Formats: sequence, C-alpha cells, structure tokens
Amino acid sequence: MTTSDFLATPSRVIEAMIFSSTEPVSEHVLKKHLPEDLELSEVLAHISSRYGEDSGLELRKVGSSWAIRTRADIAALLSVEKHSERPLSRAALEVLSIIAYHQPVTRAEIEEIRGVSISRGTMDILLELSWIKPRGRRRSPGRPLTWGTTEGFLDHFGLDDINALPGLEELEQAGLLRSGQSISDAGGIGDVFKSMWDDDVSDDTETDEMEEHLDLDFIDDADDQGEE
Repeated sequence: MTTSDFLATPSRVIEAMIFSSTEPVSEHVLKKHLPEDLELSEVLAHISSRYGEDSGLELRKVGSSWAIRTRADIAALLSVEKHSERPLSRAALEVLSIIAYHQPVTRAEIEEIRGVSISRGTMDILLELSWIKPRGRRRSPGRPLTWGTTEGFLDHFGLDDINALPGLEELEQAGLLRSGQSISDAGGIGDVFKSMWDDDVSDDTETDEMEEHLDLDFIDDADDQGEE
C-alpha cells in the first residue's frame, strides 16, 4: 500500500469536515477523527496538494483551525452579494483595531488610547460578530478583564494569524500612516482599518452613545479563560 492509499480515506473524512463547516475547524476536533498512528499534518498536506495553483480553492490555516476558501486572485473576480445588517461605526472600528494590535488589552487601556470612554454597545457589536473575546484577567489591582481577537476575526479578514496584520513600515509605505505616526494613535489606527476594510465600515458619524446596548453581565470570573 502506498502512502497516498494509506492517507486516502482519512483525508477524505477531514476534507469533508472542513468543506462542510461554515466556520474554520480546529485541529483539536480534526484529530479526533484520525487513527492514532496518523499525524494530522500529513493528512492536511495530502489535502492541500490536491488544491494546486490551477484550483480556485485552497486549504487555509486560520489560527489553530483550518478552512477551505476561495483563492484571493479568484475571489476578486467573483461578484458576491454581501449582506451586512449593520456596518461598523467609527467607534467600533477603532476599538477593534486597538484590540487587534494591543491584545490582550483592558477596557481602560482602550479608553486611554482612544481618549474617550467606550459605551457598552460598542463592545457588544464586536462580541455579537464573534470578533473579540475575553482573554482572562490581569494580575493587577482590580483584576481587570482583558480582550483579544478571535479566529472568526482572522477568518473574516483573510488573516492566517494575528502576525499577518501589517506593521508600521508596511502601513507607511502604503500611505496609510504618516511617517512617525503611531499605531497607538486612535485616529491613525481607525484610518488604517477603514482603508483596509472599507466594506465593513460605516461612513456614519454616530457616537458611542447611539450604539445598541446589550447585557454583558454574563462575563464574570467563571468566564475567564485564555492567556493573561
């Protein structure tokens, strides 16, 4: 039996799981469907080899999960009707940007960078989209809750991992930041993300206070998981 024959059935199972899922599938879940003597990396490599450059699809790693997605050059040629119930406001965009570049970051730190308070509604929208999540509490007075981005955030914006976010030099070269301007500057970081993700941003000048309010009381010590 050749290596290809040995991997055939497990590869088909894993490929079907990934293809049929609406969300990226974690490696932990995928490993449960493999024989003990077979490495997931071998199976994924076998699947990936079937999606060559002549294919319109590719097997893509999203954080610690995997998804089958349209190749970037093909996606640009497709006309997709995108449904968006509510584009991100400027406030939500700035908060998301700060969390992405500074995670794990506390609410107080986000407010310090932006220079204004965050309404509950702004965080609610990002939670509802599953783009941010609690990352545990700081070992400091008051044990403030910290926030970070999710794999859903990576998947939505086509990032393999958080390190794929553009750095200062790339942003300056693209003209999205002025020379010497910091990513920590709320206005600058908001402009960066608006340029990158214009379809997801509302031109509305609504304030934080106009955001819908949901109940965040479910976040307590029992929900504190992840890195601190």
